[in-house]
Amino acid sequence: MKNERFHIPVLKKEVIEILDPKPNENFIDCTIGEGGHTLAILGKNKPEGKVLGIEWDPKLYKKLKEEHLKQKERLILINDSYTNLKKIVKQKRFGKVQGILFDLGLSSWHLEKSGRGFSFQKDEPLDMRYSVPDFQRPKKSLSELTAEEIINKFSEKEIEEILRKYGEERFARTIAREIIKERGKKPIKTTVQLVEVIKRAIPFRHQRRIPGRKTPGFQRGKHFATRTFQALRIFVNKELNNLKTVLPQAIEVLKPGGKIVVISFHSLEDRIIKNFLKNQARDNYLEILTKKPIRPTKEEIKKNRRSRSAKLRAATKLCSTQ
Repeated sequence: MKNERFHIPVLKKEVIEILDPKPNENFIDCTIGEGGHTLAILGKNKPEGKVLGIEWDPKLYKKLKEEHLKQKERLILINDSYTNLKKIVKQKRFGKVQGILFDLGLSSWHLEKSGRGFSFQKDEPLDMRYSVPDFQRPKKSLSELTAEEIINKFSEKEIEEILRKYGEERFARTIAREIIKERGKKPIKTTVQLVEVIKRAIPFRHQRRIPGRKTPGFQRGKHFATRTFQALRIFVNKELNNLKTVLPQAIEVLKPGGKIVVISFHSLEDRIIKNFLKNQARDNYLEILTKKPIRPTKEEIKKNRRSRSAKLRAATKLCSTQ
């Protein structure tokens, strides 16, 4: 599979085991990305089973359409936000949904190819929006802010709050202060500029990268800019609010006996998912299948280091939520 040489779907074996696709069953991949999980499902639910794949990014959506023409009869691709899940399902008359998947991680394409500043290891403009193709900037509303606009226009207190709330960054105050100081000299427009600002703000002893060990204030094996970039990306794309919006819709469109699988990559997402599933189970709408989240094996982490923070939670729908 051409695209899997580049992108490795996280916890693919576990996803397929839980969803357990049977011939002619229908599934929804709310975050189809580069299609790794979806192709695995399509391999199991033939000859007439379908997958509705939702991709927010127009450029990645176009790439998917070009690469998966052979699957066009059974793969329905939609360029939209998954927050519109119920509307999409209704418009496409996509019924009898046996399983729904969310993989909330950044795709390799976004990190390596999008050119929008998602990676702190590349020199790119600070955009971080999923929804704009080819880095073009049409006239936009205040709800479509870029990371560059946040860094250069928000107050010190607002920047600190974003880094603390969405990145759980312990050095949020000093980073925000250093950002204000730097932008007073010249605008911060690129990822490289921002990384240098973060580096000056964080004490040197917390900048060391020590795989497999935890040091005070430093997450295992992670770059010192990780939390700041995470916070900006989450804020720009309203990721946590979007997740809260879509989860009830997902349960509603599932048929009784259908399964929901959600893969998250940081504690903020995982907390939302865990509490949602717990509340639905308490009200007898769901049966939780994962008492504790499923984590990647050591072998998977060796092959795909980006999988190391993944957590999978899953549940089965018991009855109608109406």
